[in-house]
Amino acid sequence: MNILGFEYPDTHYFWLERDMWCLPQADGLVKVGVSQFGVHISGDFYMCRPKKAGTYLLQGETLGVVELSKSVVAIKTPVSGEVVKVNPLLEETPERVHQDCFGAGWLVLIAPSRWLQDLTQLHHGPSLLEAADRRMRLEPMSFPSNTPHPS
Repeated sequence: MNILGFEYPDTHYFWLERDMWCLPQADGLVKVGVSQFGVHISGDFYMCRPKKAGTYLLQGETLGVVELSKSVVAIKTPVSGEVVKVNPLLEETPERVHQDCFGAGWLVLIAPSRWLQDLTQLHHGPSLLEAADRRMRLEPMSFPSNTPHPS
């Protein structure tokens, strides 16, 4: 789904408050990354250091630290659970996050521990369009004039 010029894949769940996505995998793990809009407002990623495998996190806790062009920021996890794998490409090529946020730029795989509770903070399907539009319009940027507000 394209919302105000940014992709929001139908298969993903979005934590719009922190511009993060998560994608359930066939093996029960959840892949986590930064949304395309989050990448846009953050700029280029020069360093990305997610927590190590074996770290347990609750939704909203710091998943890692990223260095952007003008700042270093903590990124928060959209889903609770244990980090089981960190994307090995990020150590040498952190720019993968801004080059391919839904593909090779994923951050970690998490074994979820509170998926049903965490879902209450995530948007997917029918709730996504209006919520994402509202979230993006909070940023001081212009959007295409032919992009209607959701009804």
